[in-house]
Amino acid sequence: MIMLGLIKKIKKLGHLLLAWFFYWFYGRPARRLIVVGVTGTKGKSTTCRLIASVLESAGHKVGLLSTVEFQIGEQRWLNERKMTMLGRGEIQKMLKQMVKAGCQYAVVETSSEGILQYRHYGLLYDIAVFTNLSPEHVEAHGGFVNLKNDKSKIFAGLKKYPNKIINGKYINKIIIANIDDPSSDFYLNFSADEKWVYTMKNTKTDIQNNVEGKIVKSDEFGTEFLANGENNKINLVGHFNVYNALAAVAVGQSQKVNNEAIAAGLENIQTVEGRMEFIDQGQKFKVVVDYAHEPVSLSALFKTLRQIILSGKKIVAIIGSDGGGRDKQKRFKMGELSGREADIVVVTDVNCFDEDPWDIAQMIADGVRQAGKKDNEDLFVEIDRRKAITKAFNLAGNGDVVAITAKGTEPCIVISGGQKISWDDRKVAREELDKLLTA
Repeated sequence: MIMLGLIKKIKKLGHLLLAWFFYWFYGRPARRLIVVGVTGTKGKSTTCRLIASVLESAGHKVGLLSTVEFQIGEQRWLNERKMTMLGRGEIQKMLKQMVKAGCQYAVVETSSEGILQYRHYGLLYDIAVFTNLSPEHVEAHGGFVNLKNDKSKIFAGLKKYPNKIINGKYINKIIIANIDDPSSDFYLNFSADEKWVYTMKNTKTDIQNNVEGKIVKSDEFGTEFLANGENNKINLVGHFNVYNALAAVAVGQSQKVNNEAIAAGLENIQTVEGRMEFIDQGQKFKVVVDYAHEPVSLSALFKTLRQIILSGKKIVAIIGSDGGGRDKQKRFKMGELSGREADIVVVTDVNCFDEDPWDIAQMIADGVRQAGKKDNEDLFVEIDRRKAITKAFNLAGNGDVVAITAKGTEPCIVISGGQKISWDDRKVAREELDKLLTA
């Protein structure tokens, strides 16, 4: 046990030394950027994209690092690395490229796993955004309390470094938090020059910089909402996406972006790849690809789908969970929730790593059965992910919706030995829909 603890400390020190080296090797680029860090459990990638669009709408040049995509000014490309935060050297290299391209802002999706490995070191955050918190990846942190504390490091770090002066302008350190989440007070307790909050429940607060949101209309084509009485629209569906948009509104307002530019920036986003992304090949049912891979995001997805499909129509859910010892405790919960909120559940592989994919599937299926679903009636286990997608399509009727979850834009499936098989849920869905339509 002592030896194991020593090995962990050595690894931790190694991560820190690497981060320190690359920060200096690439010339400490974050000193010349206003860095926005977004952390939380769900919605981070979408929030990052909306923030970037709002800042761009105001005329700023922006860099972006997220699970979904990368951006340096006008250049955008999908993140095919299967990593939310790249390695220390790669992050610093991209920040340097952002500076060279003339970017004023860098928007960085910041994961708890990345923080554990010091990938956030040298980012010198100026704005820290907290979206929400639920028990995800708790095993890597040693429990929920440790997860909560680890995420706090970007907030604690705001005042650890002096305020930047960029082009003669003094840059404030800012905390922005979703106060409808119970953990928000913890993050708002850290020191900052400004604190902003956003809410959809009119949660009481003493913080004056308060963005209050209210949904006006929501359907499968988008959502209209008010932010402090101002009309806004996003081409994204779901109650949770309004929270993501409110975070972007708060960032925009903190940076003195006017309401018209904020509204335009939000509406400019047509979709966020792999996040509630609808696939339409002319089929009689709806197909949506979403990254939802833990109970909270699955629940939000199913509730949103219920709101946009006709009464009496079914949700056919394709679900699964990563292997490699990751968050085993969530598997039964995911199955039970899916069994309760979806009409038909198909359990399949996501990335089994060194675990038996059948064992993972059965842990999930046990939860589905607990919710009352029966094997080969409204519960099916199909390890082959392509066959699982085809099975779900064959089970869907006119007006139903098939939800393909857990991978989003992930470019591969990882199996035993670390072998990666090229994959894209959206591409496979289109291929299988075309086969179905031409059969």
